[in-house]
Amino acid sequence: MSTSRICSNCSKSSFTRDDVTGNLMCSSCGLLQEFDQFDAQIGGISGTQGTFVHVGTTGTGTFYTYEQRKLFTAQNSIEELTYTLGLTSKHVEIKTMISAITEGEFGQGKWFQVLIGACAYVVMRKDDRPLPMAEIASAVGCDLYELGKMIMRVVDFLGLKRPDFPEFDIVHSFERTLKNSQCFSAVERSVVDRMRKQGIFLIQCAVKWFLSTGRRPLPLVVAILVLVAELNQVDVLMEDLAKEVHAVVSTCRTRYRELLEKLVEVAQVLPWGKDITIKNVVNNAPFVIQYMEKKSMLKPCEKRKNLDKPGFDLTDVVSDCLRQDDVYKYGTVGGTSQKDSQYFLLENNSDRPDIRNVDTLQISPECLSMMYDKFLNEVRCVKSSGSSGKAQERESLRLDLEDCREWWSGKSELSKKLLLKQLLEKDVGLDTMPPSFVAGQMKCKTRRERIKAAKARIKRITHPLDAGLGDTLNPNILDDTCFGRKRKKRRGTVAGDVDWEDLIIETLILHKVKEKEIEKGYYNTLLDLHVFKSGIV
Repeated sequence: MSTSRICSNCSKSSFTRDDVTGNLMCSSCGLLQEFDQFDAQIGGISGTQGTFVHVGTTGTGTFYTYEQRKLFTAQNSIEELTYTLGLTSKHVEIKTMISAITEGEFGQGKWFQVLIGACAYVVMRKDDRPLPMAEIASAVGCDLYELGKMIMRVVDFLGLKRPDFPEFDIVHSFERTLKNSQCFSAVERSVVDRMRKQGIFLIQCAVKWFLSTGRRPLPLVVAILVLVAELNQVDVLMEDLAKEVHAVVSTCRTRYRELLEKLVEVAQVLPWGKDITIKNVVNNAPFVIQYMEKKSMLKPCEKRKNLDKPGFDLTDVVSDCLRQDDVYKYGTVGGTSQKDSQYFLLENNSDRPDIRNVDTLQISPECLSMMYDKFLNEVRCVKSSGSSGKAQERESLRLDLEDCREWWSGKSELSKKLLLKQLLEKDVGLDTMPPSFVAGQMKCKTRRERIKAAKARIKRITHPLDAGLGDTLNPNILDDTCFGRKRKKRRGTVAGDVDWEDLIIETLILHKVKEKEIEKGYYNTLLDLHVFKSGIV
């Protein structure tokens, strides 16, 4: 038998097969050829014959198809991600949505992980218990914008609209963060419940003030949590909360400052409102929030002088300070102790005379002497106890937040979740416009002043004889339009107060661009259309 193979010994191509062993040997030299017939026996010579297991087999001689492997991998990915997000109860619903989108094909790879996260977000959003996109993006390991694009594609494909796809519930996000945050794990349950009601109240006030309009909700949630924690004497760092909810710390600080600014505006109705600033508004926050709470409990048709006029009714404050069980404590500057107010009370409130009849009160000299001696003794006790701590002597008749826990009643409807229509009907003492709208109006005003200045400069150059004194603009005009602060000198300043933006405006004016279009601030688009003529084919 001749084959294409050659003998390794004599290089002949003539072979014969042994009848006993079945091996091939050379007809010329008789050399047994190697690896001609390899048959592995497992379990010894007399054992059962085994099966070679290759990649992609089950070990019984059958193979998984590509579709089966893809389906198996997809199911594992869905289970792992739902377990990571704590959505094991929504596993079937998420899987059904993915199957409907992919027409039962599912998938594998990075894009499929993003699709699972997007479907998880949509499912929770439909149940009015939304998850933060930043949390899902962190679990998936993708970019936030990539996840947002996938969510938009899922919503468009399923055709979800209101009310099947409600707005993001920032109140639920606040409650979820307060419940799951490790920063409040050691806080008492009563304090946490108190913080929850106060936070819901402030969250809905912030929504009414448009602090969440067009913005990411989590930084505002962090700002509210930091404020209510400070009001309830709970130590928490904004950096820790921001890290837990995957929010940017600088944005959280900005929302916190905006919230304090709104509280300062509300506090202007207080008698000392002019002295309240962002630095000390937290110390006065109990009075401000108490005023907002009482204001919100009024019906739209109901009027009260103490809340409608720019003032503050001190009746409740005085009555609280003059109660027998009062716990307010002042510093030692005035020599007043926490029980001094009891000398101004009678035995029964029903026996309290009218202020008009105060001259008719008859008190014996012995009673006055006893009251005065008792007062002096308590003053000495206060001074002796205060001499050991000089810190108390430096206090200037201020209320400590720890000693005024009764400022919060929680009876307002804003302490519970309300619909947006009901929320906008409430009055919390301040009606304002969205900050982005106000900032946009101020920028438009600044651009109008820049346009006037640019036209004046062009007129002085093109018509120097016609440029009178009336064309000269006040250099402080632009400074007054920038939110009351002086405009910083930019790095791109060319000469004097003229910067690159002023030069761009001059160029657009010379090319006959309308002022209304320049005020919008889309300089690159206007330059492409009118200067570089990139829109002309």
